Amino acid sequence: MTDAPPAFALLPGAAHSPVILHVPHSSREIPADVRPGIVLDDAALERELDHITDAHTAEIAEAAARLAGVTPWRFVNRASRLVVDPERFPDEREEMTAVGMGAVYTRTTHREVLRADGTDPEPLLERYFRPYARAMTEAVAGRLAATGRAVIVDVHSYPTEPLPYELHGEGPRPPVCLGTDGFHTPPGLLAAARDAFAPCGETGLDSPFGGTYVPLDFYGKRREVGALMVEIRRDTYMTEPGGPAGPGLSRLAASLAALVDAVSG
Repeated sequence: MTDAPPAFALLPGAAHSPVILHVPHSSREIPADVRPGIVLDDAALERELDHITDAHTAEIAEAAARLAGVTPWRFVNRASRLVVDPERFPDEREEMTAVGMGAVYTRTTHREVLRADGTDPEPLLERYFRPYARAMTEAVAGRLAATGRAVIVDVHSYPTEPLPYELHGEGPRPPVCLGTDGFHTPPGLLAAARDAFAPCGETGLDSPFGGTYVPLDFYGKRREVGALMVEIRRDTYMTEPGGPAGPGLSRLAASLAALVDAVSG
């Protein structure tokens, strides 16, 4: 684990691209000053990172950006979600808080102790969560100013078998799950995603994970901000848990590039 890695990076795409590929959970990096607050020993922490990290999703997004006819922008989290999870609400609105996995996790994927009860989340929220949210808000605002719209494609993965922390793990687990929002996912965006990922097998809707990420400044307010979550089942492209990528990665990157091109318009 390195000392104080960059928290996030906005990687520019074409000036006329409205698309931001958002990759929030691909990193295993934990800054040295964050590590003492985590009670797991090194071996247990590595096992937890195997389960919780959306491994190789940054590589899928990078390959898709190279393949796309119009290069999308990419917003990539450089820190592990065990530092903060930038897609959670930092307050009582977050249902995952019930299992200790709100914006600052206190429990692991197997509901074991990650941070001591009573840990103050505020220092991590101030240092990592809020700057990330501001930067993502600015990235979306930049696409709106440049193109009149923004399309956020959230790139995730999930394990073949449900983990104990999942609140809705009893539903279907298709090769590709498309997470939607009633306000920000227009029918055309959803149809384009289904077409683009058809070569990868069945696509499902909002199971085992639903919804999508939109910065709060725009959420429920700006229909020009479209959003879709792409959840990829890990056995389709990698060895679980936490192992190397396989040939499925290239196929998924090509499908993601096809989606980018379909909505770049």
